[in-house]
Amino acid sequence: MKIGAIFDWDGVIVDSRLQHLESWKMLAAAHGHSIPDNFMEDTFGKRNLEIIPDILRWTSDPSEARAMSDEKEGYFRKIVLERGLPLVPGVRGFLGDLAKAGAGCAVGSSTPRANLEQAEAKLELEKYFRASAAMEDVENGKPAPDVFLCAAKKLGIEPGRCVVFEDSEAGIDAAIAAKMRCVAVATTHPPEFWESRIKGFPDMIISDFEGLRVSDIEKLFA
Repeated sequence: MKIGAIFDWDGVIVDSRLQHLESWKMLAAAHGHSIPDNFMEDTFGKRNLEIIPDILRWTSDPSEARAMSDEKEGYFRKIVLERGLPLVPGVRGFLGDLAKAGAGCAVGSSTPRANLEQAEAKLELEKYFRASAAMEDVENGKPAPDVFLCAAKKLGIEPGRCVVFEDSEAGIDAAIAAKMRCVAVATTHPPEFWESRIKGFPDMIISDFEGLRVSDIEKLFA
């Protein structure tokens, strides 16, 4: 099956919402700041180097923003090392089914590569992914299509033969901009959020990967 399946990481492969929120709170406390309401909903899928200066407005100095980003992700990896990360239900089995069908799987995420490598090793997921595109691989974050186009290029599969699995608006917008099929995973936003979206509709909405079949994805390309 010459199809590329590109997965966002946080909220799609792993349920990392609480761990990320805790690490942001740790960063805020270390620098005398606070986290606003609805922070996770407003920032999921976006890069720290956009969140810190543009949304939180904690600094306008790029080098300071990068240092704070690195500090935050250090907190996150420490939490994961100590407590682990839960997988989104059904994702391991679905990845295995895709591999058996011959699909090329990749990660396309705004998260730092160190986070991906740590979690993939801890959760024993490396064997499922032929490639990955992380924060360091692209200049423009989601909703720009760069990270998904980078992942498709690494897979050697044309964008039009790729499907993206995403939980964020920025990610769905990026998938549409990349001219890829897209599946909204309703972990961060409920199904009715995606059903009422104005900007562009995902090709499919799923609550998680339980019961999802490879044939369901093949139909998106029929």
